[in-house]
Amino acid sequence: MTDLGLPDDILACLFDLDGVVTRTAVVHAAAWKETFDAFLRERDGDAFRPFTDADYDEYVDGLPRADGVRTFLASRGIALPEGGPGDPADVRTVHGLGNRKNERLLARIRTDGVAPYEGTLRYLAAVRARGLRTAIVSSSANCRDVLRSIGAEDLFDVRIDGVVAAERGLPGKPRPDTFLAAAHDLGVEPPRAAVFEDALAGMDAGRAGHFGYVVGVDRVGQADALYAHGADRVVTDLAELGGDA
Repeated sequence: MTDLGLPDDILACLFDLDGVVTRTAVVHAAAWKETFDAFLRERDGDAFRPFTDADYDEYVDGLPRADGVRTFLASRGIALPEGGPGDPADVRTVHGLGNRKNERLLARIRTDGVAPYEGTLRYLAAVRARGLRTAIVSSSANCRDVLRSIGAEDLFDVRIDGVVAAERGLPGKPRPDTFLAAAHDLGVEPPRAAVFEDALAGMDAGRAGHFGYVVGVDRVGQADALYAHGADRVVTDLAELGGDA
């Protein structure tokens, strides 16, 4: 193992955004809860069953926006028309509900801002100082703006986010395609790349892509689940991996 806490043959590091680089996972979860609870209340009245943290972890976290809508609604036996990406936020379609969530998310970010995990930024600096290549891999269409807001865009050689995935027709996590695209763009074979993720869907993607090392970042007390979904190591902060992070 290197002083970065990685196997010696790792040449590249692929980082998720929300919950790994930035403290936005909790903001996403709150925006999803607001959106789904309002939808369920409209549909079922005051007796509706609220969206929970467990629902977020199992059905939404790490997935592209529309996939999260479909997966959660399916868990409640609810089907909506698909609609299209340009649907207004008040339209009762999969994309309309997803766009409603995005409006709530952006409003929260505008109000509260975005904070990075300082341990991750230090670890990124250490990784790059040792010559490893880096990529950000996120389902978020807001990834570039979020990175710019914390001054971290230049810490990544490659960006595969919701915008790029849509342009290339890449399926999102738990499929490994976005991580595989990042490794390809960096010129590194998957066994020589490490994945850093906090979502169970991201763990599944790392395992399915046969990456050389998968680090689970446990921000919410789900270490056992991260290991069960394929993590080689679980940390609560990347500072635990070393590299003077």
